[in-house]
Amino acid sequence: MTGTKNELINYRIARAKDTYDDASILAEREKWNSTINRLYYAAYYAVMALLLDSDLKPTTHNGAKSNFSEYFIKTGKIDSKYGKMYSQLFTWRQKGDYDDLFDFHKDNVEPYFEPVNDFISMIESMIQK
Repeated sequence: MTGTKNELINYRIARAKDTYDDASILAEREKWNSTINRLYYAAYYAVMALLLDSDLKPTTHNGAKSNFSEYFIKTGKIDSKYGKMYSQLFTWRQKGDYDDLFDFHKDNVEPYFEPVNDFISMIESMIQK
């Protein structure tokens, strides 16, 4: 996509919300590994919008996680609980996508819906300021 910085930021926030909705649909069908994947990506797209808003442009998922931690968690701009949540989703997404003979369950996944939704809303508010 080509466009202005603000258009790209808005696109990423919209993508975060759409991906969160995808996670809800997958949860209704009890597709827990795919739900974790979508919850992670919803958070990831929001993080990428925030990083771009701060003129940070990581090229990998690890880079995004490192930049987010360094510039927002360690500085106290964002509560550390969200750093832990994002890191856990990152790890679980990899586990769900790449580990053999592993399946998530409802009890592991459902508690992440509200925090991810709050996370996206918080980042959107930070960007709008």
